[in-house]
Amino acid sequence: MKKYRNSITVKSVSGIVLLLILFAGVVSSIGYSAFSNALYDEYSGGAFRIARAAARMVNADSLDSYLENGGTSEDYQESWNLLDRLCNASDAMFIYVIQPNLSDYSEITFVFSTVEHGSEYSPYEVGYTRTTTNDEYRQKYRAMYEGDSDQELMLLNGRQYKKNSHHITAMVPLKGSDGQTKGILCVQLQLTAVTEVRYTFVRRVWLVMLLLTALVVLFQSLYLDRVLIRPVKIITDEATRFAEENHPSDQKLTKQIHNTDEIGLLAASIDRMEEQVDLYIHNLTKINSERERITAELTLAKRLQEAMLIRDFPPFPERNEFELFAMMDPAREVGGDFYDFFLIDDDHLCLVIADVSGKGVPAALFMMISKTILQSCAMLGRSAGEILTKTNEGISSNNKLNMFVTAWVGILELSSGKLSAASAGHEYPALKRSDGVFALYKDRHGLPIGAMEGVRYKEYELQLEPGDRLFLYTDGVPEATDPEGRMFGTMGMLEALNRNPDAAPEEQLNGVKQAIESFVNGAEQFDDITMLGFAYYGDKKNRMRQKPEET
Repeated sequence: MKKYRNSITVKSVSGIVLLLILFAGVVSSIGYSAFSNALYDEYSGGAFRIARAAARMVNADSLDSYLENGGTSEDYQESWNLLDRLCNASDAMFIYVIQPNLSDYSEITFVFSTVEHGSEYSPYEVGYTRTTTNDEYRQKYRAMYEGDSDQELMLLNGRQYKKNSHHITAMVPLKGSDGQTKGILCVQLQLTAVTEVRYTFVRRVWLVMLLLTALVVLFQSLYLDRVLIRPVKIITDEATRFAEENHPSDQKLTKQIHNTDEIGLLAASIDRMEEQVDLYIHNLTKINSERERITAELTLAKRLQEAMLIRDFPPFPERNEFELFAMMDPAREVGGDFYDFFLIDDDHLCLVIADVSGKGVPAALFMMISKTILQSCAMLGRSAGEILTKTNEGISSNNKLNMFVTAWVGILELSSGKLSAASAGHEYPALKRSDGVFALYKDRHGLPIGAMEGVRYKEYELQLEPGDRLFLYTDGVPEATDPEGRMFGTMGMLEALNRNPDAAPEEQLNGVKQAIESFVNGAEQFDDITMLGFAYYGDKKNRMRQKPEET
């Protein structure tokens, strides 16, 4: 028995088993932590995307009036319906809007409350007031009202709160037209599935480790029971030689070693490895050529995308009623943003700007499809709302990748300056009157295109006067980030526009681009940056250009 305990086989196997057990513990701990963090990041990111989309559906300036009339207004019901549809189209358990007691934030009053249909929960009535859950919530409410926080996250599990309530709550402030916080929009996602996935992950790690331990013990025991020093030395010498000379031996290891066990397999494997490494060296030039081919194809894809975007300005040199300029700077070789403008007829100009979810080649392909469908609908002479509705029908009918597009469409009657526009969850446009400065025009938002079938988009009207200007952009502009993680923001964008508010559109867009580049200070660009500037002159510019000829 003592001899058996002191054998190389027992010692090696015992040491390997202990190391594998320790390794399994470390791997499962690290994997559990990393896996949990990744899941929480994914859920929190999704929650904030839902919250920002929901925030665009609520008029912050009307929250007090909603409480006064008990939510009976048509505007309230329309916003509640949008929030309810978003709640049930996403993974959210709750979407609600609250106003805290601003004296000490110890109580909250519900303005909107929606829940997932079929769940065990019920929405709160308009005006329902209850005590704030805990001090951490109070501090976060205070940060959004009194600080400069534009988002907060709460994570609660069963031990902290109550059984079966493991969830996260993403909160964003609802700011009014005066820039002050009027309320807080909250999105709650249940994390029960996260707990189950984490436990399944740990169980699988330990199962794999146990199976691996059993296999290692088996093969290690067989190998050490046949300790063959000579074959091992031959293999070691050959491996050393090959590492120095980098070419296969004329005499194969399988010709020198006749073992049919693991040593023989090892010898054959080294022979194959030498052949494969030698083949790899000879094929390295081919691999480099293939990389160059892929690079060329990406370059071609970029050129195709650029060909779909109008790059020659001015695009309508014969038209004096307006002036426009646009640019798109993708985050990768190709991007998912796009802009478009075209004359539907001699008196109607269509303006489009859109942002496809995701980046890279998939987003670029989806962008081309969306642009084609949208332009086709516009050329049929439809209104802005009908264009978005028909485009959503075409994309949602076969949207297997679950991608979506935020878009703003406007149709301008050039002779009168009447602008009909509609938004599918896109950024607020910036509007400048002839005697004023650029400011955000907070229009009504619908759901992004492709997010849900059957959505009907409503349009609104603006009357443009000669000298008025319009600035359209994608979220890559306000979300441009500096090395410290700070965002450029809409305030930075408006500040850049208003440095020379009466400049030509091309000069304005270049000014905003320079301001972004100065702000990010060399930080990596994470999203496409797309802008479109438009100046309306009407008949005024026509008269100004014709006057010298008449004289």
